[in-house]
Amino acid sequence: MEGRDEDKLAPVPLRPHARTSARPPAGSNPPSIIGNPVRTRLQDGLPVFGITITTPSVEAAAHAATLGFHFLWVEMEHSPVTLETLRLIVLATRGLPAAVFARVPVVELWTAKRVLDQGVSGVIFPFTGSAEEAACAAAACRYPPVGKRGSGAGAAVRTWPQPGNYYDSADREVVTVCVIEQASAINHIDAIAATPGVDVLFVGTSDLSFSLGLRGRQDEPALDAAIARIAEAARRHGKFLGRPVSTPEAVRSYMEQGFLLFQMPTEIALMECGARQLLNPLGISGIPADQQAQY
Repeated sequence: MEGRDEDKLAPVPLRPHARTSARPPAGSNPPSIIGNPVRTRLQDGLPVFGITITTPSVEAAAHAATLGFHFLWVEMEHSPVTLETLRLIVLATRGLPAAVFARVPVVELWTAKRVLDQGVSGVIFPFTGSAEEAACAAAACRYPPVGKRGSGAGAAVRTWPQPGNYYDSADREVVTVCVIEQASAINHIDAIAATPGVDVLFVGTSDLSFSLGLRGRQDEPALDAAIARIAEAARRHGKFLGRPVSTPEAVRSYMEQGFLLFQMPTEIALMECGARQLLNPLGISGIPADQQAQY
């Protein structure tokens, strides 16, 4: 990704009734956060942007929650972020505009239970390849009789932004995201998209490319065709669409295709982009990736 997205991306026009993430004036009381801001924007037809958190730095995550992103995509599938760190991120971002989402390692009831009980507002399930796995994801995010989530959310209750009954609120507000990233899932995409309780179909473009035998390449007709089938199924069954993105130009293009939920680069990638933008005009460049120290 060249340059910082915030420097290139023009503001997306907001509807009069849509919420913004502006910070309150100094000395004023911050507004109470009612409901899930990600769900609210999606239902209003507005895009949502999440920064990917891959390091166990609570301070970095808390600061990221003030930068304009609508949610933090806390990466617990591919990064060393632990459950304890996730809980500290939830605590550190209380009252800030960005919601906390967590991507769990596998589609299982217990993995979702662990992150939900820390107070997250959304769960991202990787490699959702069948209607049965989609149903498991949906059930994991809701209490009986609708779902199968276990009752033990003492920590989440203490930090949940909406007043009143946590269990009813969580059932209503938690966003369930199913990542479609296997070629075999395309054969079941209509049944996956039809699953009640699944809110977002997220296209895992890199793993989907590998699964199609394309070794991660993105400019491939076979990958485009698979993504189109996912998008068609999402539209047919009223699901929101998501995918990774790294440039404002791509955001605009994908929004025309119906995508509204975007995973944006990691905090490390944004640091690299900022450093390049600042130092490259001065003739200074960083250490090449193949020469960087191992740590």
